[in-house]
Amino acid sequence: MVRVVFLHPDLGIGGAERLVVDAAVALRSRGCSVQIWTAHYDSQHCFSETLSPDLPVVCVGDWLPTSVCGYLHAICAYLRMIYVALYLVFLSGEEYDVVFCDQVSACIPVLRLARHRKKVLFYCHFPDQLLTERRSLLKRLYRAPIDRLEELTTGMADLVVVNSKFTANIFKETFPNLAAIQTDVLYPSLNTSTFDQNVGDLEGLIPEHRRFLFLSINRYERKKNLPLALQALAALRGRISTRQWEQVHLVMAGGYDERVAENVQHYAELRSLAASLGLEEHITFLRSFSDHQKVALLSKSTCVLYTPSGEHFGIVPVEAMYMQCPVIAVASGGPLESVADGETGYLCQPTAESFAEAMQRFVVDPELKQHIGKAGRERVLGRFSLQAFTDQLYQYVISLIN
Repeated sequence: MVRVVFLHPDLGIGGAERLVVDAAVALRSRGCSVQIWTAHYDSQHCFSETLSPDLPVVCVGDWLPTSVCGYLHAICAYLRMIYVALYLVFLSGEEYDVVFCDQVSACIPVLRLARHRKKVLFYCHFPDQLLTERRSLLKRLYRAPIDRLEELTTGMADLVVVNSKFTANIFKETFPNLAAIQTDVLYPSLNTSTFDQNVGDLEGLIPEHRRFLFLSINRYERKKNLPLALQALAALRGRISTRQWEQVHLVMAGGYDERVAENVQHYAELRSLAASLGLEEHITFLRSFSDHQKVALLSKSTCVLYTPSGEHFGIVPVEAMYMQCPVIAVASGGPLESVADGETGYLCQPTAESFAEAMQRFVVDPELKQHIGKAGRERVLGRFSLQAFTDQLYQYVISLIN
């Protein structure tokens, strides 16, 4: 039996966490022994699979700070993951063959300290250094050694895998010293069993008689460009009749963690924007929703609005297409590979008018959802199935131990 340990910084309910959980479930289905080690885990804020005793989650180092007075987030994240790796190697007594780590590569040198060297697979969602702004000289000086460390430690992995062709190109541009490293593309998959359950109702989340339900699913972070969904809704109001407008509703559903200041602040900013645009009666804000609520929302929505630009992959469009829910997304990054423009949704410029134009099509032609939704389901089954993901990942693991 192959023993695989997953190392992940914060096991919440984001896209990266979804991939880690799916990867662990996939390898377990192939007979591997799996564990997930993390610096933070909350059983009230997690994916349901992690509650199963068949998928052990080990949390260590949560006592370490995530920031210092609201600063030094990157250094704290690195130190927390280094501590998790140190605990695994020297204190846990766990036996394992392969380590799957993602997001933070600083733990890889620690894994090299094991008495018997273990193989390391690093999954790059996106270079960490590109996920932060550095407007001041002080911030640039602070990030310089961290960026260099990221490149150095990423290159120490036995295998580097990325989530899209887009990310593979960005990886090469960002890490010129790792040009010799071959990066394979392993698209995130969809564990369809989560979405094949019986669909419940929306439990009073949506006002009655709202026929056209638009849905945004993303963490409450500024880089996700969530104001675009609100601005597009406001622009749509001027494109349709009053009777049609009274049947339109938008759900802003997002991952939300009270420990994260940006989540709290941006949620308040969005509520304020909705009020200023006069949209309060046509918007429902939902924080940290359950898997059951997600499935219900996707099944009953007219389409999903996916607003980030330059997103490295984005699992939400794939989830939506599987549920036969069309996707309106920004024409950049991962959606260029997941969404077929005009077939499973529409790829637009990141402007309110461009999104509103696509939204209008579903309002004036209610039958459009069924046609595009069916094509979306077929695309997911053909390109992003759990079976294909499992086969490819398992081959990576076997090649490492052989």
